[in-house]
Amino acid sequence: MAQQGVLLDQDQFCCSVCLDLLKEPVTTICGHSYCRICIDGCWDQDVLKGVYSCPQCRETFTPRPNLRKNNMLAELVEKLRKTGLQAAPPPALCYAGPGDVACDVCTGTRKQKALMSCLVCLASYCETHLQPHYESPAFKKHKLVKATAQLQEKICSHHDKLLEVYCRTDQQCICLLCVMDEHKGHDTVSAAAERTEKQRQLGMSQQKVQQRFQERKKELKELQQAVESFKVSIVDQRRHTISLLPSSQREREREREGPLSNPTDPTVGNRLSGPLSENRLVHVTDWAASSHNHE
Repeated sequence: MAQQGVLLDQDQFCCSVCLDLLKEPVTTICGHSYCRICIDGCWDQDVLKGVYSCPQCRETFTPRPNLRKNNMLAELVEKLRKTGLQAAPPPALCYAGPGDVACDVCTGTRKQKALMSCLVCLASYCETHLQPHYESPAFKKHKLVKATAQLQEKICSHHDKLLEVYCRTDQQCICLLCVMDEHKGHDTVSAAAERTEKQRQLGMSQQKVQQRFQERKKELKELQQAVESFKVSIVDQRRHTISLLPSSQREREREREGPLSNPTDPTVGNRLSGPLSENRLVHVTDWAASSHNHE
């Protein structure tokens, strides 16, 4: 139980950017701590904007804060290192592998696997860096989708806006500015409404296909029953015809035709379909009728 408490404390001393124990920890004005090299790397990418933000809560700072080393935090981390304990690494499955979408905030050679992508930020986030979108009011209206590498495909190439409208006239997704521009006067609906309609149509098509399949299956079963019934009627007719023959002729016919006690025998159909079954049946029937008349 004591070991579990130590592990929980260690998590509090991990950098949310590199997910490792803090190295030369510095603390931002909003109270979040990072490795100096990690936060400097993040803010170096924002030099052109002139606005710097906290990777966790996204609070912005202007001008760039001059961060100083957090000596107390550095001492605590150093004590953890001296005990020989290391921060428990994330599960292997959390790292982005081939075909996975990597987190856009993680730094270093191994990035965490992104869980969600934001259509407003145009970035993908792992579980750790996704938390501000759930906790900060500033991100409440952001549109999150399952992590995808094709974020740019969801953005209008002309206006850099989200493709949230569907033009039925041109059969394509467009942005709100497109509706007022080249698609003005076209039949448009929201992309979500069009997706729901397409799903409804697909469901109806699948239902019709399934219904036709069941109908064909029923017709096939009825045809098979008709064939079996025809086989039985032919066998019964032959038995009746043979029963009209004299005893000596009856025995010869039974020996030639073989046993017919099982009309469901698959070989019965073959025996009934040959010229022996058709021509001789007619011949024997005519002969039996003429013999009966003479009597």
